[in-house]
Amino acid sequence: MLVNKKCFEMKKGMVIRMNWLKKLWKKWRSIVADPDFEEDWDEDEDEQIEDFSDQEIREEYVLGCLEKIATASKEMENLHFEYDTVTSYLKDMEEIEAIPEEEAEELKSCAKKVELLQNSRDDYAGRKHLMSDERFYQIESMLDEIEEGCSRLKEAEEYQELIKKDLGRLDGEKNAYHFRKQELNNAIVDTKGMAVICVTALILCILLLLFLQFVLDLDTKAGYLITALAAAIAITVIYVKHTEAKRELKKVERGINKIILLQNKVKIRYVNNTNLIDYLYLKYKVTSAAELENLWKQYYLEKEEREKYRRAELDLDYSQQELLRILRRYQVNDPAIWLHQTEAILDPKEMVEIRHNLIIRRQSLRRRMDYNKEVVAGGAQKEIKELVHNHPEYTKEIIEMVEKYEKNG
Repeated sequence: MLVNKKCFEMKKGMVIRMNWLKKLWKKWRSIVADPDFEEDWDEDEDEQIEDFSDQEIREEYVLGCLEKIATASKEMENLHFEYDTVTSYLKDMEEIEAIPEEEAEELKSCAKKVELLQNSRDDYAGRKHLMSDERFYQIESMLDEIEEGCSRLKEAEEYQELIKKDLGRLDGEKNAYHFRKQELNNAIVDTKGMAVICVTALILCILLLLFLQFVLDLDTKAGYLITALAAAIAITVIYVKHTEAKRELKKVERGINKIILLQNKVKIRYVNNTNLIDYLYLKYKVTSAAELENLWKQYYLEKEEREKYRRAELDLDYSQQELLRILRRYQVNDPAIWLHQTEAILDPKEMVEIRHNLIIRRQSLRRRMDYNKEVVAGGAQKEIKELVHNHPEYTKEIIEMVEKYEKNG
């Protein structure tokens, strides 16, 4: 018997929970998933509990009904607020349409101005900026010194090019000197070789003359004179060339040393100027003087665009305040919403379309309000009344539960 009783109680509890979940699903679908969804149902469609002899089942059943009433009441508050808002919009539209034609011209003129200024502002806002905010404010913070910075950086870059040209010229001169040094060294070696050849030829000529004189008994005085004269001339020429080559070699070596000293000085200037350029690049966050000058020009263009946008904002704000003032004059409850619906003020077709959408919204809200009031809350109240009517022995207990729930709620 105890097992059967427990099974029966579990079955009744499951029925209550399933009914409650079913109602929550219908409520969610009617409000969230599909606001236009209408479900014509009543409590007779749900499986009803017939045995309320168990206190826990009674409490759970009554609490479920009370929770449905509370949920419906909260939803009704939200729907009433939205309904009143939509109704207020519709009344505002009636007030605007009721404005006399002569006075409506002032309203339309102001609305047209607001619309044009909004379009102008949106146009400025939609344009591609010449530089980012970070770059803009960076240039602005250096505005007092940027002209001098451009000049310094340009001079440093030009000086850098001159230094590079000087280094290239010195390097070319040094290479020429080294080439000439190699030629002179070769000439010295050649003169030494020629001197050896001349001495060897002189010795051979003398030996030949001696052979002719003493062996063949010939007169060789002229031969000695010619040989001596040729040897003297050859040795003199070789000596002169050798001496000149050595003298020029010393000059070339001195020239190479001077070029090396000049190169070292120029390299020092190159390093210092390179460090200056790197510092200026780092300071202004650029890679060239041309880029800095371009940023400087872009800054003024960007500043002009931002000033236009700021003026457009100020003009728009002034015109919007003027439009609000005019609308308040004609008892429009929420004039601020018309700041973004100027097209409706200017175009009657647009006004008709907005009214149509608002009417549809209000009808949908009305259906949802009726559903929560009559079906959800009304159905739950009906269930509690039927429970009291069918089981009067639990009337006091149910009334206490209702009072306790309302007190805690």
